[in-house]
Amino acid sequence: MELLTIGTFARVARLSPKALRLYDELGLLRPARVDASSGYRYYSPDQLDRARLVAWLRRLGMPLAGIAKVVALPPDAAAAEVRAYWRQVEIETSTRRALASDLVDHLSGKDTTMTAENTLTLRYSMACDRGLVRQANQDAVHADAGLLAVADGFGPADAPSASAAAVGALAQVDVSAGAVLNALDDAISDAAAAVRAVGPEAGTTLTALVRSGSRLALVHVGDSRAYLVRDGVTHRITSDHTLVQTMVEDGRLTPAEAASHPQRALLVRALHADGRPDVELREARSGDRYLLCTDGVHAVLSEDVLHEAMREAEPDAVVTRIVEHAHALGAPDNLACVVADVVGTT
Repeated sequence: MELLTIGTFARVARLSPKALRLYDELGLLRPARVDASSGYRYYSPDQLDRARLVAWLRRLGMPLAGIAKVVALPPDAAAAEVRAYWRQVEIETSTRRALASDLVDHLSGKDTTMTAENTLTLRYSMACDRGLVRQANQDAVHADAGLLAVADGFGPADAPSASAAAVGALAQVDVSAGAVLNALDDAISDAAAAVRAVGPEAGTTLTALVRSGSRLALVHVGDSRAYLVRDGVTHRITSDHTLVQTMVEDGRLTPAEAASHPQRALLVRALHADGRPDVELREARSGDRYLLCTDGVHAVLSEDVLHEAMREAEPDAVVTRIVEHAHALGAPDNLACVVADVVGTT
């Protein structure tokens, strides 16, 4: 088969010679032959499909490291990898859209919080329990008028708790009207620094609601969860950052299969040296009820049991019922939960 010069191949593949040289250096697309004396690159027509795939993935915005992974996979696995990448792009785009909307409201003077409809408060209860099996408790919980948070830490058993470090740092946040984004960014950076200070192998999940007027900023990374009961209907408002959840969303596992998968607790994102939480701004409504919990709760109790517990009249009763149910089922893991009702004060 006659080889093509780099110029001809670039034109046919709709890539520049400069891009082809870069892909050669990165191992994405090696030339079929390199002239020993001139260093000139030649390509086989059989390489066009791979070259065009690289070009389309670049147009999609996929980083070069991700492209290298995709082109090395068989077609079905490559398709799943592209699907997973685009799902993450959509999640990040949705988050940025919410942040952009908040910035627009702030800059246009629409984010004031002193109206009667925004005079809301939180009535809450919390629990953090070692469970019946674990020797130590690496979960943490916090609840006050401005912050609800749960975290599930990991790391050396003799090290300080990464979850407590993260929640403690986040508890220092001071959110005022119009400053929620900057304050949260600083608080998340402080929380990540606190986790890094625990040790290089330490990390934690973190799911929190930070109140600013009538808004609640949802901060989430890992597999702790947040649920919302609104108008009598319970919604899960977080998605687990786990391997099995990725497989469910890719269609490779059913939710039932994921629940019993041996790697169901394997995180793909957590708060540690590299991971940062997603932030989503939500409007609070009087009558809303929130449940935040670690996987020591939701991995043990079924959705039906959780929903039933959430029907209790007061947050204290919900928390008590959740802990009782977990203990009745052996409480194999640490468990932390906080329940809060949004209450109007006017």
